[in-house]
Amino acid sequence: MREFILRRCLLLVPIIVGVSFLTFLIFRVIPGDAAVLICQFQCTPETLHDIRHSIGLDQPFYEQYYNWLKGVVQGDFGTSAQTHLPVTTELQRRYPNTLELLVLSLLFSLVLGIAPGILSAVRPGTIIDFLVRLVSVFWLSIPSFYLAILIITFGAEWFGWSPPNFATGKTAGLFSDPATNLETFVFPALVLSVGSAAVIMRLTRSSMLEVMRNDFIRTAYSKGLRERAVVWRHALKNAMIPVATIIGLQIGGLIGGALLVESVFSINGIGNYLVVGIETRDLPVVQSLVLIFALAYVLINLIVDVSYAWLDPRIRYA
Repeated sequence: MREFILRRCLLLVPIIVGVSFLTFLIFRVIPGDAAVLICQFQCTPETLHDIRHSIGLDQPFYEQYYNWLKGVVQGDFGTSAQTHLPVTTELQRRYPNTLELLVLSLLFSLVLGIAPGILSAVRPGTIIDFLVRLVSVFWLSIPSFYLAILIITFGAEWFGWSPPNFATGKTAGLFSDPATNLETFVFPALVLSVGSAAVIMRLTRSSMLEVMRNDFIRTAYSKGLRERAVVWRHALKNAMIPVATIIGLQIGGLIGGALLVESVFSINGIGNYLVVGIETRDLPVVQSLVLIFALAYVLINLIVDVSYAWLDPRIRYA
C-alpha cells in the first residue's frame, strides 16, 4: 500500500506540469489581449507596452512559463493583473466559502443518493423503485445553473426571498452567524448536489441489485438474519466499491459546478474568482486556480483508490 501511494504521488508531477503547460498555452493562443482589458481601449501604445512589461507579456513564452512555475514551486502564485493583489491573498479569503459549499454539496449528494438507491434496490419493481428512478432521471435532466436561476427568480417573485447579502459578495461566518451562513449556502449546495445525487442513486441501485443476487446473500437469509442486517452488514459494503469510484468522479464535477453556482448566487468563492479571471484574462489567477483544481481532483481519486482496500479486504495493491 505504501509503495502504491508513493507511485501515485510521483505521478502527480507530470500530471500537474502537463495541466499547467496546457492552460498556459491555451491562454496564449486564444484571441484577446490581457493588457487591453486592463487599461481599456483608450490606452496609448506606450501605456500598453508598459502594462505588458509589468505583467511579463513581453517575455518569450518559455520564459513566462518558467518564471511562473518557479514561483508556484516556491509558494508564490503570482499577482492578479486586475486587482494587483497576490493570488494567495485572494485564495485565503475565498477558499472557506468554496470549501463549505463543496462539503455541504457532497453531504447532500451522499444522503440524497445512497439512501434512496438502497431502498430502490431492496424493493425492486415497487412504487418506491419507480419513484426513485423517476426522480433520478428528473434530477439528471436539469442543469445546475438553470436550477439556481429558477430558485432565485421564484424565491424573489413568489416568496420575496433572496439569499442573504445577495450580489454584495459578503458572506456571514459559519461560527459568528451560523443561521445566516446556512441560509446562504443550503440552496446553492442543494442545487449543486442534485445531479451528483442522481448519478450516485442510480449506481447504488444497480450495484446493490447485483450484490443482492449473490449466493452469500441467500446464505445470510437462510441463516435467519433480518433484512436490515443482510443489507447493511453484507450487501452494502460489497456494493460500495463502484459507488466509491463514482463519488470520486462526482467530486470533480462538484468542483466544476461550483464555478457556475457561485457566480449565480454571488458567493465570493474560488469558483467565482476563476470565472472573473477568465472573463478578464487574468492569467496568473486562471493558471493558479486550474492547477489547484487539478491537484485536488487527482488527490481525491487517490483517496478513493485507497478506500477500496477498506471496503474490500481482498483488494491488495502490489
